[in-house]
Amino acid sequence: MKVVRLGAVGYLNARPLVYGLERSPRFALRTDVPSRCAALLHEGTIDVGMIPSIEYLRAPAGAGGYRIVADLAIASRGPVASVAIYTTRPMRDVRSIALDTSSRTSVALVTVLCAKLFGITPSLAARGPDLRAMLAGADAALIIGDNALFLDEAAAGVEKVDLGEAWARLTGLPFVYAVWAGRAGALDPEDVRALQAARDAGLAHPDDIAAEYCPGDRPRQAVAARYLRDNIKYYLGDEERAGLERFYRYAAELGLVASAGPLEFF
Repeated sequence: MKVVRLGAVGYLNARPLVYGLERSPRFALRTDVPSRCAALLHEGTIDVGMIPSIEYLRAPAGAGGYRIVADLAIASRGPVASVAIYTTRPMRDVRSIALDTSSRTSVALVTVLCAKLFGITPSLAARGPDLRAMLAGADAALIIGDNALFLDEAAAGVEKVDLGEAWARLTGLPFVYAVWAGRAGALDPEDVRALQAARDAGLAHPDDIAAEYCPGDRPRQAVAARYLRDNIKYYLGDEERAGLERFYRYAAELGLVASAGPLEFF
């Protein structure tokens, strides 16, 4: 049996998608931040990566384009809780945003929402993910992942603008943050079924995942379990595909990618 080299995101929201995969003889699993997963896939160090969705359109020349693993995603239908702009003033008055560049999709989403929803053209600079340091030099800050999920915006004295909720307000559609993707032929049908089965098993154990992820911290465990149950969605259905295609269209219109391109699947 060939062993597929998987690159997964290390954040809490990815844990249901990799549930038990570290014990599977089919896969060799490593974890990184989303942007690093994309870089590893682009350079061929891994076969399949849990990549920021925008990176699907950035397959290197000669790769023949990427394929997406069917029916698997990290997505939200409304508030996501873990991808947000923290601002010291109303969004209409924001002139600069410091960016946590761990996820290139979130950075692209900020650009799309500023143009299409907030009606602003702020300067953007990478300065993350420390909120205090970011806000020392900008009106607002993009923070993603666990840093956003567990951040107390009230204590920090800022307003949290949830980007999943903002996208839903703009489009009425879910937003897809990440997908499993790789070059054509990287997975066979049994591999795909094994990845889908891992998702199904993970979704059945949100409390166990939260307890393992936040050992000894019951308040955080409660936040984590609620987040996995209520905020993050792990299916790539028709509405998620429509949301992904809309995002790609907007990204192409704004020059963030060369073209929107079709969705191709394993």
